[in-house]
Amino acid sequence: PFPVNLSAPSSVTDGEVITYTADVAYSGTSALNYTWTVSPSNAKVLSGSGTPTITVDSTGLAGQRIMATLVVDDGSGDPTCRQTVQAATFIPALALRENPAREFDVCCNCSFDDQKARLDNLAVELQNDQSTTTYIFAYGGRTSRVGEGDRLGARARDYLVNQRGLNPARIIVLNGGFREGDCVELWIVPSGATPPQPRPTVQAGDVRPPRRTPTRKRPRY
Repeated sequence: PFPVNLSAPSSVTDGEVITYTADVAYSGTSALNYTWTVSPSNAKVLSGSGTPTITVDSTGLAGQRIMATLVVDDGSGDPTCRQTVQAATFIPALALRENPAREFDVCCNCSFDDQKARLDNLAVELQNDQSTTTYIFAYGGRTSRVGEGDRLGARARDYLVNQRGLNPARIIVLNGGFREGDCVELWIVPSGATPPQPRPTVQAGDVRPPRRTPTRKRPRY
């Protein structure tokens, strides 16, 4: 009998080529036969059949274990001159790649006509992919009137629903806080993606809305 040691990496990533190598301590004169089998059946042997070393393609086998079995014999038929060894390599499952949310547009200190043009473009994107939603962050400016952010967000939502026919459930409108000027930020969020967060640049304590001028009552005569 002769010892056979089979070496291989314990794990590889999907798509890597795996090398299985046999180390045989053999002192006989007869040529040795190397018979390989590999499982699962869709694991493809790239090279080396009939030799001490084979390479195997791991593409498409994520989450599975490849088992290589090698039978080495000297052709004599003597069971003591026949050795069987195995080695396994695991291919971890592929991590899911998140399709992240993306900022589609931002409009600061814009006229409503300008905002409508941007909302039209947003509506087209949402209609082309029914699995997405939109997040709209509305920001009041440093010197905007009280409630301006809420007003801008409500106006954008109203336009998308009533003028562009979008499902209200696909529109998330949030007050983003404050920036230097009035801003409306438009995001497209694929299904399952992490929702975006508002990015205010002005603290609420630094906002100075215009003062209301009191209306003088005319004296009655």
